[in-house]
Amino acid sequence: MSDKLINDVKEVFINNYKTKPLLIFSPGRINIIGEHTDYNDGYVFPAAVDKGIAAAIQKTDANISSAFALDMDSKLEFDLDGLKPSTEGSWENYILGVVAEIQNQNNVIGNFNIVFKGNIPSGAGMSSSAALENSVVFGLNELFNLGLTKHEMILISQKAEHNYVGVKCGIMDQYASMFGIENNALHLDCRSISSKPYEINFENHQLMLINTNVKHSLSDSAYNDRRSVCENISELLGVKALRDATEKNLETLVDKVTPANYQKALYVIQENKRTLDAIDAIQKNDLKALGKLIYQSHEGLSTQYKVSCDELDFLVAQARNNDFVLGARLMGGGFGGCTINLIQKDKAKAFAKTVSLAYKTKFDKDCSVYFIKLSGGTHLVK
Repeated sequence: MSDKLINDVKEVFINNYKTKPLLIFSPGRINIIGEHTDYNDGYVFPAAVDKGIAAAIQKTDANISSAFALDMDSKLEFDLDGLKPSTEGSWENYILGVVAEIQNQNNVIGNFNIVFKGNIPSGAGMSSSAALENSVVFGLNELFNLGLTKHEMILISQKAEHNYVGVKCGIMDQYASMFGIENNALHLDCRSISSKPYEINFENHQLMLINTNVKHSLSDSAYNDRRSVCENISELLGVKALRDATEKNLETLVDKVTPANYQKALYVIQENKRTLDAIDAIQKNDLKALGKLIYQSHEGLSTQYKVSCDELDFLVAQARNNDFVLGARLMGGGFGGCTINLIQKDKAKAFAKTVSLAYKTKFDKDCSVYFIKLSGGTHLVK
């Protein structure tokens, strides 16, 4: 967590509203393995990180509420009655959605002001949206003594994304951001919404993110499309979700669905198993086995689930050329964003330099490299 981030929002809040705010930090997240399995009731393996959203929030006597996005120097004023999605359709809907969903559950809140700022790299697939939603619901819960549990809060954040943003996301992003534990990743069962933390000893390795700095326009529509393919195939198999299907079950549909959709479902079934195998590798402290699973995950995302892009595939291919990178894959929804790399510590900086140069030569644009630590979840900052 960045002290500078907290101080920035605090200072702007006090200057604008002449009162002392509550301060909240809500982290972004990475996902070590288990991509696109969360909306299939499956398993994922995310962790909160030391980059996120800082928010300053307090009640106001004014008859209107306001939200100020410090990064974008953009302000929104709104009435708590008759909320509806903003036509602007950007950050505003994350705030409005959370407020609306809180009220939909018969919780009474009054007007408030919020100022927020983040240091999550834009479009990196690290869930700045979930961090923002969680900071709002967490702050309002504190301010107005709503008595919501963390579980209730993340479901409000998820509904905001479904109903106001229009992305039918699973629960992983909100969960990891809210429940993160320092130095641990959470093996999350997305059906029961319960998790088990695993401390990861990376020894002489570390996690490194490489951001392609691209976001191809089909990401949101393709996400919703993949989700409906998975739901249709589950229905054909007579199961609640693909989490309940085996490869053998799926073979019964080989003539009933398109080859492309068959591969998408097969990917989800295999990826779900990979997250269970990853736990096994971590318990045995076998980082090599974990790395191999991470590479397999990318292969599936690229060739079966078809959510990769040239830039992501290029970065993973660069990683594969070096035995000091144990594993690499795209992370997040796909079509841009980041790769996550499990890399030897003493080789990381040199590799970052080499890969950045190769990327620039190939695509005539810069990638960005980030080193992250596994951190705690959404919390009040004293």
